[in-house]
Amino acid sequence: MHDNVQNFAVAHLLRRPTPVEAGGFVAGFDPATDSPYVNYATPFPGAEPADRDVTALIRAFRERGLRPRLEFAPDAAPAVEPALRRAGFRTEAVHEYLVCTPATLVVPADGDGPDGIPAVRAPRTDEDYRAIDTALSEAFAGEFGPSEAGAARLRRTAEQGGAVRFVRAADGTCAGGALCSAPAEDTAELAGVGTRPAYRGRGIAAAVTAALAGDTFARGTSSVWLEYSGEGSRRVYERVGFRPRGTRLYLTL
Repeated sequence: MHDNVQNFAVAHLLRRPTPVEAGGFVAGFDPATDSPYVNYATPFPGAEPADRDVTALIRAFRERGLRPRLEFAPDAAPAVEPALRRAGFRTEAVHEYLVCTPATLVVPADGDGPDGIPAVRAPRTDEDYRAIDTALSEAFAGEFGPSEAGAARLRRTAEQGGAVRFVRAADGTCAGGALCSAPAEDTAELAGVGTRPAYRGRGIAAAVTAALAGDTFARGTSSVWLEYSGEGSRRVYERVGFRPRGTRLYLTL
């Protein structure tokens, strides 16, 4: 499963508008944003980079005025972390990832929608995408501001084979939502699960997570994976069938 997640990471970055391969790494760049969470690199599974390969990777970031940054599952490429640390990379974060399969998926039975389950919808209009982007900005305490570019990225996710789902609030806005990447290497990444503070505790995160996983499995994908930000969110994901499978390392120069 480590290699599956890492192979996915490679394929996902190769979808960026201007990906660059350098010395056992792929860096995914998007000229539309300088966000380090969009512009980052990952190694190919089993990569054994020499110091010159790391130097070439750093140069690819510097030439674009970006901070060198990587995300990867270290067990899939054990030689990579020592090479990066020799070059001065430091730990930004270590995240455990969880995996759900069709056999473990559990549809939640609590919430405030019909039959106790919040009504999960797919966005249809530009206004829907703007509402979801705004809600996720609020859910993540302003880590990123709502923007037309953010709404456009959500739309591209859906148009390019991924999926976006949300729960509409009574006033017509978005109460919470999430997105799932287009599948690659027989898996997909579920991300951006967020609920506005006023709507938490109603089963919205569990509902959108289960809906996205179920939609992805219906298309023939064998697993969906995600990372969690705290024990509260971990419990939500475990209730709908996600199980611990490994860790991902974030390194920054």
